[in-house]
Amino acid sequence: MIGLPLVYLLSGVMFAAFAGLSLADRENPKRLGNAAFWGLFALSFLAGDHLGDLGNGVLALALAVIAGAGQLGVGVPKTTSPDQRESLAARYGARLFVPALVIPVLVLAGSLVFKRLTLHGTPLVDPKQATLISLALAALVAAVLAQVMFRQPPASAVQEGRRLMDLVGWAALLPQMLAALGAVFALAGVGKTIGELAVMITPADSRFAAVAAYCLGMAVFTIMMGNAFAAFPVMTGGIALPLVIGRFGGDPAVVCAIGMLSGFCGTLLTPLAANFNLVPAALLQLKDRYAVIRAQAPTAVLMLIVNVILMNALAFHA
Repeated sequence: MIGLPLVYLLSGVMFAAFAGLSLADRENPKRLGNAAFWGLFALSFLAGDHLGDLGNGVLALALAVIAGAGQLGVGVPKTTSPDQRESLAARYGARLFVPALVIPVLVLAGSLVFKRLTLHGTPLVDPKQATLISLALAALVAAVLAQVMFRQPPASAVQEGRRLMDLVGWAALLPQMLAALGAVFALAGVGKTIGELAVMITPADSRFAAVAAYCLGMAVFTIMMGNAFAAFPVMTGGIALPLVIGRFGGDPAVVCAIGMLSGFCGTLLTPLAANFNLVPAALLQLKDRYAVIRAQAPTAVLMLIVNVILMNALAFHA
């Protein structure tokens, strides 16, 4: 049965290629740091199951040391120049979007079809991972299609991938790291501890204080976690359920909806939400890597204040 090991293998091979190309890039003064960083990341995909908890922990610390010591730089991959890209864009026009649009189409088709494929009564593809496997295969198809359509050298996709990873840097790892952190917090009982503290410090007769604690807690915890979905079970289980809903009778649907929106306010304020706040600045090569956060901050603060008011107004029946 085809499962996540295939996705891990493809990812590991890709990052190993980035490491090898980085090592050979003598125009990058930090090529050794880049090669070590992407090489270790590739190792986590290719042999993470065999390293054990201690080995993976050491690997994660090594990645943090390399990134924290400033040993990552932007390489000079052998790819097209800006002038060549403008020329290709003028020549192909809207056809440039075809490979990118192929990906969601194939992911949707694969998610529906793979769950039904069987071989001698056994699922051919792990039904629980059909979407991720479809995404990996769709990315491969799109890369091959782009090379055929635009007549690029075989190594162009890997070189362009390395260029983008060099621009994004360590922020590319944040989603995976934060997902692991969320699991650790859940196992450690952080939500229960936060709930106990909230009950202790929140006035027993103040509905507004409980609502404010939940909304602000969602925003703050999202800033720490980088993901509102990771903060939601912790803060909802710790504050919303026992206080806002349990003690004061708040409508669960309204409380949870506005609570998630409060978490999204935190998303606008944190560099840990790298996909939204750091990657765009890196890809656009802005001088201020926190420019996106600075632009979003006033909106986030205003929305958070409005969320507290709205929950107090809408979540409780007269």
